[in-house]
Amino acid sequence: MKLKNFKVPDNLNLQDVPTTYDIDLDPLMVKKELKSYRKKLAELQDMMYADDRYSVLICFQGMDTAGKDSMIREVFKGFNARGVVVESFKTPSKKELQHDFMWRHYVKLPEKGKFTVFNRTHYENVLVTRVHPNYLLNERNPHIDVGHLTDEFWNHRMKQMVQFEQFWADNGVIVLKFYLHISKDEQKNRLLKRIEKPKHQWKFSPGDLEERALWEKYRFSYEELLKNTSHKQGKWFIIPSDDKDVSRLIVSKIIYQTLKKYKDISYPQPDPEILERISKYKKELNK
Repeated sequence: MKLKNFKVPDNLNLQDVPTTYDIDLDPLMVKKELKSYRKKLAELQDMMYADDRYSVLICFQGMDTAGKDSMIREVFKGFNARGVVVESFKTPSKKELQHDFMWRHYVKLPEKGKFTVFNRTHYENVLVTRVHPNYLLNERNPHIDVGHLTDEFWNHRMKQMVQFEQFWADNGVIVLKFYLHISKDEQKNRLLKRIEKPKHQWKFSPGDLEERALWEKYRFSYEELLKNTSHKQGKWFIIPSDDKDVSRLIVSKIIYQTLKKYKDISYPQPDPEILERISKYKKELNK
């Protein structure tokens, strides 16, 4: 499994990108591998918390039912609770709308030594709003004319997001972005499951069907997003997600392989004076 298999290709067309991936492991081995990588990630998180210089921002985007919630639950369940925070971005609140469109995301960035997971991200501002331009009216931005939006407007907004991410990276934030790629047929199956199983019915909304009818518009918006906002300090990875267990393993391995490249992350050493007196401290405790 190589990282390059999941990077955004040149001349991206999501219809040509597979939503399944042959990992050459039986389902039980996939779960076992995932468990192993959870442990490795938890150990890395503990070291990063002690090192207290870098932080990690994990971004998840995807069509409805792509599996963002369960992805977060299964990948990060081994983490120490003090080292990871999950932020979910839905309809902006009244207070959030009193600021620029990036403000509510900026204030949720991870503290040094910690992971923050964005369940939906700042990119909703060029996804949902591109499909539903009237949502931009809520921003009350005097420079936006909803009736005359052009590709230049959306490209400029995406460029601003990239600039923000580059600034974050320059200040020690490691940014990883994952698009969970599912097929329209798989989305249908997952929506049917929500309807048919009583314990999942609370997740279903008639609005899910209205958004599903806009599949092609969302696909176009995602293609533009992935092509224009994947950069050296904030790469997008397209994760085949029709099989949830496989997608979780792929994400875990990408996060682990990326963080292992940072050779300067380590447990801090005690002061030399403390090291010199270690044997003395042991004797005192053993008394």
